[in-house]
Amino acid sequence: MSYKHILLVTDLLSDADIVAQSAKRVIAGSPNAKLSVLHIVEDDMVRFGYELVPASSLSGERDGEHWVEARAKLAEFLNRNDLHAYKSEVTAAISNDKGIINYCNQNDVDLLVIGRHERRGIAAWLVGATADNILPNAPCDSLVVKLDHPVST
Repeated sequence: MSYKHILLVTDLLSDADIVAQSAKRVIAGSPNAKLSVLHIVEDDMVRFGYELVPASSLSGERDGEHWVEARAKLAEFLNRNDLHAYKSEVTAAISNDKGIINYCNQNDVDLLVIGRHERRGIAAWLVGATADNILPNAPCDSLVVKLDHPVST
């Protein structure tokens, strides 16, 4: 299958390059595909009644220290992996899985590439893996790259 819009989601951790290399192999088989790269930063949430809204979306504050650092890390990630993205974005969302699903829906993504860390201990019980939360709701094909090192707390 030839894809038109591939989304690579990265947490920018040390093993993110493994996921990037998997995305590059898929792109090689779909030379006309455009690549988008997404990183979601943790953001403070503001409650309005029953809704949670990222604080940065209200204030327009996307130039804070953690935003600047995330954009710099994303640029370094793209250069290190020789990825030529049509669009690279650092954004905030109520949760990673909701942010990724929304991005896929709003941008006509037809392949999602994401890494999956195994979680152990309380992290597995409380949060689980982002990829596990995304797959049942993904509006497109998904490539989940298994990463060797577990995340634990």
